[in-house]
Amino acid sequence: MKALSGLDASFLYLETPRMPMHIGSMAIIEGTINFEDFKAYIEQRLHQVERLQQKVVFVPLGLDRPYWVQDPNFDLDRHLFCTALPKPGRWQDLRDLASQEFSIQLSRERPLWEFIFVEGLDNIPQVPKGSVALLSKIHHAGFDGKAGIELMTMLYNSFAEVSEAPVFADTPIEATPSAFKLLSKSMLQLVLRPSKLPRLILSSAQSAFKAGYLHQIKQIRLPTLPFTAPDTFLSDAVAVERNWDSTILDLVRIKALRTLVDGATLNDVVLAICAGALRRYFLEKQQLPEQPLVAMVPISTRDPDSDDPMGNHVSVMFIQLATDVGDPLKRLQKIQLNTLVGKLYQDMAAANSLMSYAELVPFGLAAMASRFYSQLLLAKRIPPPFNVIITNVPGPQNPFYLAGHKLLFNMGMGPIYDGVGLIIPVLSYNGTLTISPTSCAKLMPDIALFCHYIRESVDELERAAANKRQADTF
Repeated sequence: MKALSGLDASFLYLETPRMPMHIGSMAIIEGTINFEDFKAYIEQRLHQVERLQQKVVFVPLGLDRPYWVQDPNFDLDRHLFCTALPKPGRWQDLRDLASQEFSIQLSRERPLWEFIFVEGLDNIPQVPKGSVALLSKIHHAGFDGKAGIELMTMLYNSFAEVSEAPVFADTPIEATPSAFKLLSKSMLQLVLRPSKLPRLILSSAQSAFKAGYLHQIKQIRLPTLPFTAPDTFLSDAVAVERNWDSTILDLVRIKALRTLVDGATLNDVVLAICAGALRRYFLEKQQLPEQPLVAMVPISTRDPDSDDPMGNHVSVMFIQLATDVGDPLKRLQKIQLNTLVGKLYQDMAAANSLMSYAELVPFGLAAMASRFYSQLLLAKRIPPPFNVIITNVPGPQNPFYLAGHKLLFNMGMGPIYDGVGLIIPVLSYNGTLTISPTSCAKLMPDIALFCHYIRESVDELERAAANKRQADTF
């Protein structure tokens, strides 16, 4: 029995049927696999990720954060599902299926995950006929992007030969705790938790002093702050129906664009690609704001030596995307400068300050506030904290295999909520980079058009790189 962290619990109290808080992926796997063989393969490896057999139990009256406990009635059949694309099995059919499945909230009566095994990928470019897809849904309360990589190590091997999963000793299943036990444990935590506040305030004061030093003494401008983003149609309340799509790019091609600006990182280029696509999309809608759009960019604070690979360990930066700049080279330069400033101030802050403050929020009060915010549609009445979430999760750069079948592509999905109607997960794997926007049908009914603009944004940056090389030769 383990309590959720304050940050992990936040994804439970933010969640409603209209705003499910799972993350997910769409993996395309080469060749034909029998579903029963896949089920047996998962059953052999399930024990490697303890969270997959744990469910959430809630403290009576919402007095404290929920707890992870072993599910005594765990049934794999309630988490694995098989379906097939309608003929002719095109990319559009797979995209529509993913959008439909990502719209459905996970049941809290059992462990918070599902795998949907998809057959019939018969007419998708670069995918052999008869291949399968694996659509995963895992709750954000239990996993962040980095923890999702741990899940990959359970699903896949780095070699094509099928091997037996490591065997661990059976762990006795604990009985689900009674309401009295939950209350008594929570009461102790409620008494001890305020003792963390003085140390947290001191840490925040030290961070503020360091930030003041950078701004006043070093004359480095302040970073972008939350609630300074322009109001756009993405700031509206979201609808239940999700819209998902993905663009698959050559990672070598994207890395080559770093040479456009001295010191630019792959993440800067990714932000610039997304910024170019957003600018084109908003221009097409004739709704491009004069003020640049702001992205929230999660930063992993996970300790590599931590013995807990699950849960969320993140801080955030807010980055202006220079969508008010027409020239792609100047846009990348601005973004590179904005991320550099953001990182300077981020380094001044305590790495886990976001997680530490979340620990102090009473779960019941937070859940009530979240429901209040959603029911009164306050997203329409207050400025948006930011406009879009762009999360870049680096993955392995060698081939992975599931039951001897090669993983061809891996694409991400993330949650949206009132006020922030677009998230763009970016995943790299084995020489590919996938950019996979998730929104809802109400706000972005034509998300395929946005993916088209992602590809055009890459082309635009490549033209700028060619022009720069030509100018440098004279």
